[in-house]
Amino acid sequence: MGALNSDSRKVETTRKILSFHREDRCTDPNNPQSILLDFISSCQNLRIWSLNTSTREYLNNEQLQKGKQIDEWWRQVSKGDRMMDYMNMDDRSVGMFWVVSYTMAQPACETVMNWLSSAGVTELFPGSNLPPNERLMVMREVNPLPMSLLTGFSLNLCLKLALQMEDSIFGGQVVASIAMVETYTRLMLLAPHSLFRSLFSHLAQRNPSLLAKVGVTPLVLEIVNYRLLPLYRYQGKTKTLMYDITKIISALKVKRGDHRVLRLAENLCMNLILSQRDFFSLKREGKGSTEFTETLNRITVIALAIIIKTRGIADADHVLYLQTMLEQIMATSQHTWSEKTLRYFPSLLRDALIGRIDKRGLTIQAWQQAETTVINQCTQLLSPSADPTYVKTYLSHSFPQHRQYLCAGAWILMQGHPENINSANLLRVLREFSPEEVTSNIYTMVDVLLHHIHVELQRGHSLQDLLFKACANISFFVLTHELLPLDILLLALIDRDDDPHALRIVITLLDRQELQQRVKLYCMNRGPPEHWLYSGLFKRVELQKALGNHLSWKERYPTFFDDIAARLLPVIPLIVYRLIENDAMDSADRVLATYSSFLAYYPLRFSFVRDILAYFYGHLPGKLIVRILNVFDLSKIPFSESFPQHISSSNPVMCPPLDYFATLLLGLVNNVIPALNYNSKSGSTMDASLRAPHNKSPMTSQSGPSNVSEGRKEFYQNQDPGTYTQLVLETAVIEILSLPVSASQIVSSLVQIVVNIQPTLIQTSNGPYGASNSVGQGSVLPTSPSGGSTDSLGASRSTPSVSGINTSSFVSRSGYTCQQLSCLLIQACGLLLAQLPPDFHMQLYMEASRIIKESWWLADGKRSLGELDSAVGYALLDPTWAAQDNTSTAIGNIVALLHSFFSNLPQEWLEGTHVIIKHLRPITSVAMLRIVFRIMGPLLPRLVNAHTLFNKTLALLLNTMGDVYGKNTLPPAPVEASEIADLIDFLHHVVHYEGQGGPVQASSKPRPEVLVLTGRAAESLRPEVQHLLSHLKPDVNSSIYAATHPKMVQNPS
Repeated sequence: MGALNSDSRKVETTRKILSFHREDRCTDPNNPQSILLDFISSCQNLRIWSLNTSTREYLNNEQLQKGKQIDEWWRQVSKGDRMMDYMNMDDRSVGMFWVVSYTMAQPACETVMNWLSSAGVTELFPGSNLPPNERLMVMREVNPLPMSLLTGFSLNLCLKLALQMEDSIFGGQVVASIAMVETYTRLMLLAPHSLFRSLFSHLAQRNPSLLAKVGVTPLVLEIVNYRLLPLYRYQGKTKTLMYDITKIISALKVKRGDHRVLRLAENLCMNLILSQRDFFSLKREGKGSTEFTETLNRITVIALAIIIKTRGIADADHVLYLQTMLEQIMATSQHTWSEKTLRYFPSLLRDALIGRIDKRGLTIQAWQQAETTVINQCTQLLSPSADPTYVKTYLSHSFPQHRQYLCAGAWILMQGHPENINSANLLRVLREFSPEEVTSNIYTMVDVLLHHIHVELQRGHSLQDLLFKACANISFFVLTHELLPLDILLLALIDRDDDPHALRIVITLLDRQELQQRVKLYCMNRGPPEHWLYSGLFKRVELQKALGNHLSWKERYPTFFDDIAARLLPVIPLIVYRLIENDAMDSADRVLATYSSFLAYYPLRFSFVRDILAYFYGHLPGKLIVRILNVFDLSKIPFSESFPQHISSSNPVMCPPLDYFATLLLGLVNNVIPALNYNSKSGSTMDASLRAPHNKSPMTSQSGPSNVSEGRKEFYQNQDPGTYTQLVLETAVIEILSLPVSASQIVSSLVQIVVNIQPTLIQTSNGPYGASNSVGQGSVLPTSPSGGSTDSLGASRSTPSVSGINTSSFVSRSGYTCQQLSCLLIQACGLLLAQLPPDFHMQLYMEASRIIKESWWLADGKRSLGELDSAVGYALLDPTWAAQDNTSTAIGNIVALLHSFFSNLPQEWLEGTHVIIKHLRPITSVAMLRIVFRIMGPLLPRLVNAHTLFNKTLALLLNTMGDVYGKNTLPPAPVEASEIADLIDFLHHVVHYEGQGGPVQASSKPRPEVLVLTGRAAESLRPEVQHLLSHLKPDVNSSIYAATHPKMVQNPS
């Protein structure tokens, strides 16, 4: 705007700016939104007025008066020492402050900072770990700025505030208030694209010594772990953050005494690993053994299993790297997974891990050899009357191989009576251990206690008494005296799920009142899960109460959001996974029922629900599925209107009607598939915002007025999965995975809709054929696209509309023509099926091959080759074209569905695509051969980097040619090789494309392996077809490609 002058084009720009938001303005002048928009417009008017006198003539007196009103209001509220009360601003004041944020950002920034520090400072509360002569001052709490006010701030003000808050939070001499940190994170969530910064690198760039300052690193970890984790995933920065956190972990895991930062970083890394949606490498440089802790190594394997099984591996190189990645993990981890856990692993991972030797027996043998010495040391150290000075003696003189059994020895000495040991001495020793030594102690103690239970059972003791004593001892460690990190202990126990007692102990611990009270206290102190909506005062919990005795040792910097209860957020979902793997469905149900309100604070709970339903698809009882869904706040998830009745019906299980699936697809068209910007018939531009009626539930079957704002929700309202588009797509996936019917029924319903979508829409929405929905009368659309053939118009061969779909308002609700909508619905169906587990893919391949094989014009042996050639030419038209002249066919639609499906599949899952061709073989006609090439052809360019799969797919196509043109094939009628000249040309092109690794160049060469493959396949073909493939052979005498290929010339054999 500063460049505005008398240029007529810039004056026109000015006029447009002055009309800002006019079209959105409510007719009621007293409406709050109208007032705010009016003042936003005024702020821009003021800037133009102040920058250029030549534009003032365009400002009328009313606009000038508004500007003066704002100026006068600002002078009044900022006069003297008056403090603006941001919690009690009316709509008019909010609107005027928004204006000021544009026109006077620096004064506005100062008033906000003054508000956040207005309560003054106080000395850190008693009971902290400060030396007697040292004081730590903290800001008193105020109310954080509400999101409703922040949403109207200018970007300039947001940037100024973010920088000033960073100076105060991370560089100030006074510990910041929770309100200031909360307001800072709200700014980040509000403008994810403009304000996002990777905190570790950002702060290091601003001041390299800042992260070394006391309290800064734990605060940054808290902010990321409990506030900004979804933002990093939204920005695609979780892997980079994971590498940054790994550096911290690598430095601290073997450093004595640094437990707080290490455990917080480890918990954050757990969340980061579990938040990954695609394959990831363990190290930025990709080489060397992992720097993770033992716990993170184990969680990484579980995360890989979930990713590979529920989302697939997107890149062929990642499949090759998987073995290297596992070797990096296993170089430092001795863990083996139980058969029940491996049973659910994807085959890629299961095959790599199933042969590992379980070294638990060696661990127990080592314990038995050291037991006498360890018990003797523990008796001196941990007896109630033990000399406190022995702590130093133990730390300086005990051997490392004996120190790893300290907790196991303590557990043995307790004998079910924790008061038998000196907890103070044990606490002092564990504090002086390195974090990884403590972890090793926990894993060893779990193995020893489970072994001890078996030994005592053989001696005739009661299992119930043994489990009671074990739980009492463990509670002493983690709940009563907080000597060990609870999250690590629970993970250690579930990793021994092949022991019949491990999971029983876990369930008993989760049922204990002390733990449940601790979780309830956390929820009460933490405020609502949607922290950005909370307008009250945050309560800072005392350090020792928040972190427990073990983690708070030597620490003096207070917590903001951290709590040992919060460390369980990534652990509870993993416990549920392990219970389901062990068929403990009732226990899993009980855990979810007990901790569902707690899981509302889990930043990845949407992904947890989606992934667990996909991971265990086909194995979950309906009751448990409903319990899993109740982890959500169901009112905020855009489920279909009829979805609840389909999953909770007590009637015999029935597949939902086709109308349900069609409405689901329409929701994807309206909210997920990119909008078409034109009307194919009229050529008129369509307003995308008017195209989709964004009702409260976009997949409901109700039509209603458009509510555009619902489809434009801000990021902070959809942090998991990230955007409203992702929310709608993932919700549709969750619905499909939750239905109590088989994958084959679901796929059959979706395919039925796609195959007949054009007549279904046109019959009810376009022209005189809308008079009836009856199947008998059908549509004028023929299944045989030979157009004018009278046979195709017969009732017995007409394409009926899909019964069960209420199409009365189906097209009008989309904003598209029926031709456009039919194509988009096919695209949406392919996208949806590609998000589902491979169980659905196999069903799609079988259903697609069935429909193609049963097409009457292919199955009718009386048809001439000319008719078949004509038919296949029409059938394989892109539905986008075919819909224009109403010649869409079942085969055309099913091929289009497969292409949409393939284009959205990760590369690993493309391995299964060959199944459809295997179901279609043997190929008996050129028409069917063209269909095969049309199905598989578009896949080949995608496989240029997946050489093995490319070779398999190419070999499959060549073999299908052998079905028709093989030396020993006897077709019903002679078939000339010239009829497939275009298919031969395609093969020439695609092998060059793969050899080049992209678009074909003049210098492109097929790979030698491909020439060998095609040459071998060509030997089984008829001579005239072999001739067409002569240049795709490895023979340097007959092939121009082989003769000019350096490798082939060097090795002519």
